[in-house]
Amino acid sequence: MRKYILKSLKPDIIVEMLEMAVAFENWNKVMERADMLYQCVESIHEERQEYQSKGVPAPHIHIERPLVYYYGFSHLMRGMAHQKMGQVDQARACIDQYAELGWMEDLDEVGMQVAQEFKHKAQVNRYALEIEAGQVQLLEEFVNFLLEHPEEWLAGLKVITEAAVRHRWQIDRVLHVFEDQIQGVGREMNSLNNDDTYHYFYQRALYEQWMGRPQGAVEFILKAIRLAHKLGMDRYFIRCTALLESLREEATVEQIGRYRVMLEEMK
Repeated sequence: MRKYILKSLKPDIIVEMLEMAVAFENWNKVMERADMLYQCVESIHEERQEYQSKGVPAPHIHIERPLVYYYGFSHLMRGMAHQKMGQVDQARACIDQYAELGWMEDLDEVGMQVAQEFKHKAQVNRYALEIEAGQVQLLEEFVNFLLEHPEEWLAGLKVITEAAVRHRWQIDRVLHVFEDQIQGVGREMNSLNNDDTYHYFYQRALYEQWMGRPQGAVEFILKAIRLAHKLGMDRYFIRCTALLESLREEATVEQIGRYRVMLEEMK
């Protein structure tokens, strides 16, 4: 992209565009926007270095976060897109990029904190990537990591449950470890983890179905339906109702009754 175009772009606007592409699960667009963000911040960084070498202050560019954040976020989003498209090696390479951001010059205390946060994200996402790829031997290590970092347990359990469905792992022992936390999931709407909560409910329903516990599957899909409706996630809502209809004959009368009441309330 030409330098004069890069200078006209605003990193925070590109971040918003990236988040929108992720929301629509348009992974090609995520890749495109992540590359745009990287080139934009690279241009800003090079310009700052150029002015610094001349001993004069660089022109002020308004950004809401330290420059290191945009470097990390561009690699994080590109890695997510590669992972979603099944490109494991490329996703690993991206994780390596945002795991070590301390190379940037003149990082202040806030910048160093941002670099450390991306280092932590890289550790979490390495586990997630390998677990999703079928590395069952890392499961116990990942569970221990989640116990040490309770703020990550829901996103981590979502990853584990999805991998269990895909690779046909029995994870009842893991679910038992997090039983107390699971009981409280979804009781309060929290914009920080709504997406993880929905995906956990949906994947847990698929897991219960595979394990031959259809009524347990219905319980989790009812939770997913309610959350999808509250959040206005129509495509999730349709996916959930399709799964529940496939389980209708094995659901209890009481469960179907709750499902009908729920649908009436949503009209």
